[in-house]
Amino acid sequence: MTLRNSSKRAAAVAACALTAVTGTVITAPPAAAATYAGECGPGYRVVNSAPIGRLGTVFLTYSSASGNNCVIAKRHRAGSRVLIEAGLGVHPVGQHWPAYQGRHYTSYAGPIRLSAAGRCVDWMGRISGVEGGKRRTNCG
Repeated sequence: MTLRNSSKRAAAVAACALTAVTGTVITAPPAAAATYAGECGPGYRVVNSAPIGRLGTVFLTYSSASGNNCVIAKRHRAGSRVLIEAGLGVHPVGQHWPAYQGRHYTSYAGPIRLSAAGRCVDWMGRISGVEGGKRRTNCG
Protein backbone atom coordinates (compact mmCIF):
# COMPACT_ATOMS: atom_id res chain seq x y z
CA MET A 1 0.00 0.00 0.00
CA THR A 2 1.40 3.38 -0.96
CA LEU A 3 1.37 6.39 1.34
CA ARG A 4 -1.30 8.06 -0.78
CA ASN A 5 -3.60 5.02 -0.63
CA SER A 6 -3.08 4.70 3.13
CA SER A 7 -4.00 8.39 3.55
CA LYS A 8 -7.19 7.87 1.53
CA ARG A 9 -8.00 4.78 3.60
CA ALA A 10 -7.37 6.67 6.85
CA ALA A 11 -9.68 9.47 5.73
CA ALA A 12 -12.41 6.97 4.81
CA VAL A 13 -12.06 5.20 8.16
CA ALA A 14 -12.24 8.53 10.00
CA ALA A 15 -15.39 9.50 8.10
CA CYS A 16 -17.01 6.16 8.92
CA ALA A 17 -16.05 6.53 12.58
CA LEU A 18 -17.49 10.05 12.71
CA THR A 19 -20.71 8.78 11.10
CA ALA A 20 -20.94 5.95 13.62
CA VAL A 21 -20.39 8.29 16.58
CA THR A 22 -22.51 11.25 15.49
CA GLY A 23 -24.98 9.64 13.12
CA THR A 24 -24.16 12.33 10.59
CA VAL A 25 -23.36 11.44 7.02
CA ILE A 26 -20.77 13.67 5.43
CA THR A 27 -21.66 14.73 1.88
CA ALA A 28 -20.51 17.32 -0.58
CA PRO A 29 -22.35 20.65 -0.35
CA PRO A 30 -25.28 20.94 -2.78
CA ALA A 31 -24.88 23.08 -5.89
CA ALA A 32 -26.50 26.47 -5.56
CA ALA A 33 -29.78 26.45 -7.46
CA ALA A 34 -30.71 29.20 -9.86
CA THR A 35 -33.45 31.41 -8.44
CA TYR A 36 -35.50 34.07 -10.11
CA ALA A 37 -34.47 37.48 -8.79
CA GLY A 38 -36.78 39.82 -10.66
CA GLU A 39 -34.69 40.00 -13.84
CA CYS A 40 -37.83 40.60 -15.97
CA GLY A 41 -38.70 43.71 -13.98
CA PRO A 42 -41.47 44.81 -11.63
CA GLY A 43 -44.88 43.16 -12.00
CA TYR A 44 -43.57 39.89 -13.46
CA ARG A 45 -44.11 36.72 -11.46
CA VAL A 46 -42.82 33.20 -12.19
CA VAL A 47 -45.57 31.06 -13.74
CA ASN A 48 -43.42 28.13 -14.88
CA SER A 49 -39.84 26.88 -14.90
CA ALA A 50 -37.78 23.99 -16.22
CA PRO A 51 -34.30 22.66 -15.49
CA ILE A 52 -31.54 23.15 -18.03
CA GLY A 53 -29.85 19.85 -17.29
CA ARG A 54 -27.71 20.36 -14.21
CA LEU A 55 -26.49 23.74 -15.41
CA GLY A 56 -29.36 26.06 -14.59
CA THR A 57 -33.06 26.88 -14.89
CA VAL A 58 -35.23 28.61 -17.45
CA PHE A 59 -37.96 30.79 -15.93
CA LEU A 60 -41.20 31.84 -17.61
CA THR A 61 -42.77 34.89 -16.01
CA TYR A 62 -45.93 36.85 -16.74
CA SER A 63 -47.16 40.38 -16.12
CA SER A 64 -50.94 40.62 -15.92
CA ALA A 65 -50.65 44.42 -16.22
CA SER A 66 -48.94 44.28 -19.62
CA GLY A 67 -50.08 40.84 -20.86
CA ASN A 68 -46.44 40.03 -21.61
CA ASN A 69 -44.55 36.84 -20.94
CA CYS A 70 -40.85 37.05 -20.16
CA VAL A 71 -38.13 34.38 -20.19
CA ILE A 72 -34.68 34.21 -18.67
CA ALA A 73 -32.23 31.31 -18.81
CA LYS A 74 -30.06 31.37 -15.71
CA ARG A 75 -27.00 29.41 -14.60
CA HIS A 76 -26.91 27.86 -11.16
CA ARG A 77 -23.63 29.66 -10.54
CA ALA A 78 -22.18 32.61 -12.39
CA GLY A 79 -18.74 31.99 -13.84
CA SER A 80 -16.71 32.53 -16.95
CA ARG A 81 -18.62 33.48 -20.09
CA VAL A 82 -20.48 30.61 -21.78
CA LEU A 83 -23.14 30.53 -24.48
CA ILE A 84 -26.53 31.10 -22.82
CA GLU A 85 -29.70 31.37 -24.91
CA ALA A 86 -33.35 32.10 -24.22
CA GLY A 87 -36.27 31.74 -26.61
CA LEU A 88 -39.98 32.56 -26.44
CA GLY A 89 -42.82 32.36 -28.93
CA VAL A 90 -46.54 31.87 -29.39
CA HIS A 91 -47.22 28.16 -29.96
CA PRO A 92 -46.35 26.59 -32.35
CA VAL A 93 -42.82 27.87 -32.77
CA GLY A 94 -41.07 26.55 -35.84
CA GLN A 95 -37.31 26.45 -36.21
CA HIS A 96 -36.74 30.09 -35.26
CA TRP A 97 -37.75 31.71 -31.99
CA PRO A 98 -39.70 34.99 -32.51
CA ALA A 99 -38.16 36.40 -29.33
CA TYR A 100 -34.57 35.21 -28.82
CA GLN A 101 -31.37 36.21 -27.12
CA GLY A 102 -28.13 34.27 -27.18
CA ARG A 103 -24.59 35.36 -26.45
CA HIS A 104 -21.75 34.53 -24.12
CA TYR A 105 -22.80 35.61 -20.62
CA THR A 106 -21.55 34.95 -17.10
CA SER A 107 -24.96 34.44 -15.45
CA TYR A 108 -28.12 34.61 -17.57
CA ALA A 109 -29.68 35.39 -20.95
CA GLY A 110 -32.75 37.58 -21.19
CA PRO A 111 -35.01 39.07 -20.28
CA ILE A 112 -36.94 38.55 -23.49
CA ARG A 113 -40.58 39.58 -23.63
CA LEU A 114 -43.52 38.74 -25.88
CA SER A 115 -47.18 39.67 -25.80
CA ALA A 116 -49.14 36.41 -25.63
CA ALA A 117 -52.27 37.11 -23.57
CA GLY A 118 -54.87 34.39 -24.23
CA ARG A 119 -52.45 32.18 -26.18
CA CYS A 120 -50.15 29.21 -25.45
CA VAL A 121 -46.40 29.78 -25.45
CA ASP A 122 -43.29 27.76 -26.25
CA TRP A 123 -40.21 28.73 -24.28
CA MET A 124 -36.68 27.48 -23.78
CA GLY A 125 -33.32 28.11 -22.22
CA ARG A 126 -30.01 26.67 -23.36
CA ILE A 127 -26.63 26.71 -21.61
CA SER A 128 -23.58 25.40 -23.46
CA GLY A 129 -25.80 23.31 -25.74
CA VAL A 130 -27.94 21.79 -22.95
CA GLU A 131 -31.59 22.76 -23.38
CA GLY A 132 -34.61 22.97 -21.13
CA GLY A 133 -38.07 24.43 -21.56
CA LYS A 134 -41.61 23.53 -22.53
CA ARG A 135 -43.98 23.72 -25.46
CA ARG A 136 -47.64 24.71 -25.54
CA THR A 137 -47.93 25.81 -21.93
CA ASN A 138 -49.48 28.60 -19.91
CA CYS A 139 -52.41 28.99 -22.27
CA GLY A 140 -54.91 31.69 -21.52
